[in-house]
Amino acid sequence: MTKKENVIKDLERVIKIIHSEELSEEEKQQITRETVEYFDTYVSPGWLKYRKSVSTNAAVVEWKDYGPYCTGLYGEEFIDCLGGFGIYTCGHRNEEIIDTVKAQLDHQALHSQELLDPLRGYLAKAVSDITPGDLEKCFFTNGGAEAVEMALKLARIATGGRWFISTVGAFHGKSMGAVSMGGKSTYRTPYTPMVQQVQHVEYGNAEDINKAVRNLTAVGESVAAVILEPIQGEAGIIIPPAGYLKEVREICDNYGIALIFDEIQTGMGRTGTMFRCEAEGVTPDILTFGKAFGGGIMPITGIICRPHMWTEELVENPWLLGSPTFGGNPLACSAALATIKYMLENDIPKQCREKGDYLLAGLNRLKSKFPTVITDVRGVGLMIGLEFVKSEVGYSVAKGMFSRRVMTAGTLVNSKCIRFEPAAIISYEDLDQVLLRMDEALYETKEEFGL
Repeated sequence: MTKKENVIKDLERVIKIIHSEELSEEEKQQITRETVEYFDTYVSPGWLKYRKSVSTNAAVVEWKDYGPYCTGLYGEEFIDCLGGFGIYTCGHRNEEIIDTVKAQLDHQALHSQELLDPLRGYLAKAVSDITPGDLEKCFFTNGGAEAVEMALKLARIATGGRWFISTVGAFHGKSMGAVSMGGKSTYRTPYTPMVQQVQHVEYGNAEDINKAVRNLTAVGESVAAVILEPIQGEAGIIIPPAGYLKEVREICDNYGIALIFDEIQTGMGRTGTMFRCEAEGVTPDILTFGKAFGGGIMPITGIICRPHMWTEELVENPWLLGSPTFGGNPLACSAALATIKYMLENDIPKQCREKGDYLLAGLNRLKSKFPTVITDVRGVGLMIGLEFVKSEVGYSVAKGMFSRRVMTAGTLVNSKCIRFEPAAIISYEDLDQVLLRMDEALYETKEEFGL
């Protein structure tokens, strides 16, 4: 048998598995064995090493999902409190969103690249309708880092400036421009030098931004933009002091530079308002969005900006900013349109706010019960972080939760802080179960480390 014939045979088996409603015990064992082997050989050995920190000895292969749950190949049901890093605000496999995507798939999946695809226009208007202030012009992309790249490029085109002000602890993605804005040496060091004209300042300290811009301006440099997460996610759910966003807005206005809010994780209802910047009544010049924007069904991200940012240069050459082949495709747009409708009809921001308050109260009770294990509980809406006395303790708690069928994870490469970002549609009964199982995991860790 030729190599080509072997490949076809392998793929026929895999596609048959995808179409299967039921799997035999032998098939389940084979899938589990091959998943581990192929991840180790063809994906990344480091991925398996990382996953060991929150798993039991037996590999769990995810297979189905629904509502607030993720289910393994053998029917292991997890309450998903990781939420795909914020993807599943509307839940897993939301039926209303899936129905819309299926309907779109029945008549068109991708666009021609030349004719006018209507859903992109409808979606752009909808995004303008749900974002604050006079945000209007949209550009759709595929992933969060790509959206940030477009925001950075747009800021340079619109302002003529060249420098960016970012913050220590920031996370904006891992493409070259986005990681240049990042505030963690872990992700920056292997790639230096990157975009050189970036000044990092202390997060939550508006005067640091003012000083950086003032000093750069004084020596003849030009600043394009300040880029901020309204709440830092990967840094450990860091909430800035009240008034911080307004102060930064004033600084940008004073110097005529663009303000970029990265709301890829904080937006789409996650923090109790459709976008976090609404909580302080601040409108950025450019806003990035993503994660939950596709309803947990399709990958779609993007940016929206104020009209003055879309300069004549971009009108003359619409491809200057970027031309992602799959950006704003009809299938992804259909998911985002259905997601916005579902969020508005079911008041997802309110659900995040109320259930977040409930979960925060319960986690704070556990902090009082286990003061030698938990050092801090913080969050807004359903974007919550628990900080532990050290990373090893966080790993132990995450592993204990995993064994009790609750999915959580540390913020990137740091399990000193574990995040909770469950679906907004999670029931209060499930939240009670999360708190009960967390209580057990905390007790187990306390005993393990003699805390």
